[in-house]
Amino acid sequence: MGHPLDDLVWNALSTRQRRWAVGDARALRLHPEIGIFAGTPGDDREGLAALVQPGTEIALLGPVTPPTPRGLVRLGGRACLQMVMEGAAPVIAAPGAGTLLAAADAPDMLALARLTEPGPFFARTPEFGRFLGIRSGGRLVAMAGTRLRTDGFTEISGVCTHPDARGQGFAQRLMRQLAAGIEAEGERAFLHVYPENGRAIRLYEALGFRIRTALMLDRFGRA
Repeated sequence: MGHPLDDLVWNALSTRQRRWAVGDARALRLHPEIGIFAGTPGDDREGLAALVQPGTEIALLGPVTPPTPRGLVRLGGRACLQMVMEGAAPVIAAPGAGTLLAAADAPDMLALARLTEPGPFFARTPEFGRFLGIRSGGRLVAMAGTRLRTDGFTEISGVCTHPDARGQGFAQRLMRQLAAGIEAEGERAFLHVYPENGRAIRLYEALGFRIRTALMLDRFGRA
């Protein structure tokens, strides 16, 4: 049996996060109002086209760029690194810790994500995971949350800080808090980052994350 993170999207959407998935035994994708990730149980990608409506797209995450599924067109792709936390999550002091964000915070979360572009983020994305945020003067200036979950592992994602609030350690505080919570549940935190984002990689390494593998993130739309 392979590592749970080797076929992450399928493993997550076919088990622990099936309630947010659309599709069948051939292929699954996140609900289009939540995210764009999709996966299949093997190398046969033919079931994916039925999950992509006009004006929407899917993203496949794997070790190499797959052949373009019939009925779809490749929109682009980027290399990314998968990093897993090794050892215990660093302890965070209570002062400055993030607060749990709720449905009422969703408009502010979407606005911050659109400004900072931490990755695909839609109106219903906050329903998919647990998000923490920091406010200053009533304005949401930083957030981070959880995304894909598979056996023994929970992904940290959506990490972003308003340009006016950068340099104050907000992202680090939120990530420490999330990682500690994931560890308390008996799981390990992991994340994805683009290799050219050296600043983020240095932060993640300081928090205890180590590169596990290199992947390709490929996007497809209707042909």
